[in-house]
Amino acid sequence: MTTAVPDSRIPEAVHRRRWAILGVLMLSLLIVVLDNSILNVAIKTISTPAPTGLGATQSELEWAINAYTLVFAGLLFTAGLLGDRLGRKKVLLGGLVVFGAGSALAAFSGSPGQLIAFRALMGLGAAFVMPATLAVLMNVFERDEQPKAIGIWAGGVGLAIAIGPITGGVLLDHFWWGSVFLINVPIVVLALVLMLWLVPDSRDPNPGRIDPVGVVLSVIGLVLLVYGIIKGGQLADFTDATVLATMGAGLAVLVAFVVFEKRSDHPSIDMNYFKNKVFSAAIGAIGLVFFALMGVTFFSVFYTQSVRGYSPLQTGLLMLPLAAAQLIFAPRARLVVDRFGNKATTTGGMLLIAAMLGAFTVLDADTPIWLLEVIFFLMGTGMAHIMTPTSVVIMQALPREKAGSASALSNTFRQVGGALGIAVLGSVLSTAYRNGIESHLAAVPAGVRHTAGESIEATLGVAAKLGPRGDALVGPANDAFLHAMHVTALCGAGVAVVGALVVALFLPGRPTEPQRGAEEQELVTASEQGE
Repeated sequence: MTTAVPDSRIPEAVHRRRWAILGVLMLSLLIVVLDNSILNVAIKTISTPAPTGLGATQSELEWAINAYTLVFAGLLFTAGLLGDRLGRKKVLLGGLVVFGAGSALAAFSGSPGQLIAFRALMGLGAAFVMPATLAVLMNVFERDEQPKAIGIWAGGVGLAIAIGPITGGVLLDHFWWGSVFLINVPIVVLALVLMLWLVPDSRDPNPGRIDPVGVVLSVIGLVLLVYGIIKGGQLADFTDATVLATMGAGLAVLVAFVVFEKRSDHPSIDMNYFKNKVFSAAIGAIGLVFFALMGVTFFSVFYTQSVRGYSPLQTGLLMLPLAAAQLIFAPRARLVVDRFGNKATTTGGMLLIAAMLGAFTVLDADTPIWLLEVIFFLMGTGMAHIMTPTSVVIMQALPREKAGSASALSNTFRQVGGALGIAVLGSVLSTAYRNGIESHLAAVPAGVRHTAGESIEATLGVAAKLGPRGDALVGPANDAFLHAMHVTALCGAGVAVVGALVVALFLPGRPTEPQRGAEEQELVTASEQGE
C-alpha cells in the first residue's frame, strides 16, 4: 500500500489560494446542508392544504425528506469512487448542476408525489457534491494544516444549519413554500462560477481497474437497507414482512459486497482499512451520533411550532444556538485534541450530546424557552468536538489519493445513521404518541380516527375541522406528544452513550507530537495498522 504523498506534491499556485478554495468548497457544502435545514421549518407549511401548501400527509412529508436521504446515502460511496477516478472537480460541477436543476423543479411541484421525485433528484446531485468537497480539501492543504481546514469545513456545516431555518422562516413569511427550494439556484450558479475559476482538479493517479460488480452491489445494498429502514419508520412496525424482507435483502447484498471486495484483486475499497480500530471507531461514532441527533431534531420542530406555537421564522431563530456553537467550536476543536487527545475530546462530546438529549425530558408546554436554547447550544458544542476529530482521523487514515473514498465512507455512515435515527426514533415517537392519544379519540368520527392518531399535526388538523368540539383534543394532543418526545429523547441518549463507549475504547489518547513524525507513519494506511 502506498504511503501518503509528500506535501510538496501540492503546486505552489494552488497552495497560495488554498483558503479561497476552502471558501468555495464551503459554499458548495452550504447548499446541501442548507436545503435540509430549510425544509425542516417548511414541513408544517407544506402539510397545509393548497394554495398555502401541498396538503402533504405525514407519510408524504417523511418521504419528501427520506427520498433525498435514500438516493444520497445509496450513491455516496459510488460518487466518492467516481471522484477519485474521473476527477473531483468534474464530479463536483456535475453534482451542483443536477442539484440546482432538482431544486428548481421541486420549487414548482404540483403535488406531494412530484416533490418527492424532485427531492430524489436533488439527493442524486448532493451525493456527488458532499464527498468531493472534503476530498478536494485534502488535496490542497498540507498535512499539518488539514485539521484546521477540516475544523473550518465542519464549522461551515454549523453556519448552514444556522442560516437554513432563518432563511426558510423569512422566505415563508414573504413568499410561497417553493421559495425554500428556489433559493438554492442562485447559490449553485455562484458556486459553479467560483469553482471553475479557483478549484484545481485532482484524482487518484493509480485507480486500477474499475469494479462494476462492487459498485452495483454497494448501491443496491444501501438503497434496499435504507428503504427498509424508512418503510419501517413509516409503518411504525419493523416486524412487518415487507420491512424485514427489504432490510434483510439489503444486509445480504452488503455482506456479498464485503465478501466480493475481500476476494477481488481490484476492489472498490480495500477492506483492510477496517482493520484499523481507530478508523472503524471514528466511522462508527459518526453513524451513532447522527442516529441520535437526526431523530431528535426532527421532532424538535414540532415541539416549537405545534406545542409552543412559534412561527417558522421564530423556530429558525430558536435553532441558532445549535449552529452558533458548531461555528464557534468546530474550527477550535483541533486545539482541544492537541491538548487532551482524540479519545478524551470525542468521548466528552458524545457524553455531552447524551446529557442534552436526556435534558429534553424536562421540557413541557410552558418550560422557559431559554432552557431549550441552552440545550441546543450545548448540543452544538458536543457536535463540534465529535465531527472535527473524527473527520481528521478518517481522512488522515487513508492515503491522499483515496480521499474521495474516505470522505464517501464517512458521509455514507452519517447518512445511514441519520436515516436509521429518523426511521427508528420516528417510529418510537409515532407509537408512543398514538398510545397516548388513542383514548381521547373516541369522539372523533370513525373514518378519520386512525389518521388523527398519526401525529400531533394530524390530531390538531382534525380538531380544527371539528370546530368547538375539537378544542378538547388540543390539551391531550400536547400531553401525548410531550410524553412521546421524552421517550424518544431517552432512546437517543442511550444511543449516544453507546457511541461514547465506542470512542473511549478505540480512539487514540493524547498525542505526544501533534500529528507529526511517528504519528504520520501510524496513520498512513489502515492496512499497515492491521499488519
